Amino acid sequence: MRNHLRTFLLLAALTAVFVGAGYAVGGPVGMLIALVLAAGMNLVSYWNADKIVLSMYRAQPADEHDPDPLVRNYAADVRELAARAGLPPPKVFIIDQDQPNAFATGRDPAHAAVAATRGLLAMLDRREIRGVMAHELAHVKHRDTLTMTVTATIAGAVSALANFGVFFGGRDEEGRPTGMLGAILVAVLAPLAAAVVQMAISRGREYEADREGAAISGDPQALASALQKIDAYARGGVYNPDAEAHPATAHLFIINPLAGKGGDNLFATHPSTENRVAALLGLAGEAARSPLRMRGGGTTAAPVTDRARSRAPGPWG
Repeated sequence: MRNHLRTFLLLAALTAVFVGAGYAVGGPVGMLIALVLAAGMNLVSYWNADKIVLSMYRAQPADEHDPDPLVRNYAADVRELAARAGLPPPKVFIIDQDQPNAFATGRDPAHAAVAATRGLLAMLDRREIRGVMAHELAHVKHRDTLTMTVTATIAGAVSALANFGVFFGGRDEEGRPTGMLGAILVAVLAPLAAAVVQMAISRGREYEADREGAAISGDPQALASALQKIDAYARGGVYNPDAEAHPATAHLFIINPLAGKGGDNLFATHPSTENRVAALLGLAGEAARSPLRMRGGGTTAAPVTDRARSRAPGPWG
């Protein structure tokens, strides 16, 4: 209940940023228009969350009959993991991008979809892919997918509205133009405020999805290994052009697709990969000592760095 309240407050703050930017651009009339647009975007996002984000990445349906054995295994594993999590089978999609990454979307578990890039299937082994998709199914189970998609929609609109203000100038409280300086301030501060709210929503949910995903797969070390590999490829310059074109959607992915910069700081869309790995290794240690605590009770030998092993057990330790 506390998590839902926090999410509601953060989304309300994001809507307020959008409405405030509308007021700065067009005065009271601009504020009213922005309020109507925000309500409309939330409604459209609710009913079409999966279609919106999947179309941005030109995702294609995938199933167990695909000619590519990697895609067949991926689709079959998603359905099996969903059954273990007590979820309806989600729609499964593949994205034709080299960068290894994945996300989940949809308004609720009955209308959910998961998507993985071809790079993820090619660069990770099957255990690691299962770990990643269990993480995405955890987002579905926690009903994070609607919140994250609506957040992406409004954050993108805030940036677009702020850029619009540069060309048409801001207005004061009496509706008079405030000049280019005010418009530039709106263009800088409004997207920054939206980004802070967006990141606050995203970071805590990633830790929770890691924990629940490890429980679904029974293999926390596989997810830890997958996170390290995905992060390394992102830092190594394997880019996702569609993500670069839609930066407001970056928080949807399991690892930031825009740049390999990590860190639990104000401007990070994701927690530090190193912290996430350390937390998962802590869970793996608990599972080894008490296997019944993890669904599946899996123990693995996925490679992890000595540096990650030496860190504190993470946010749940």
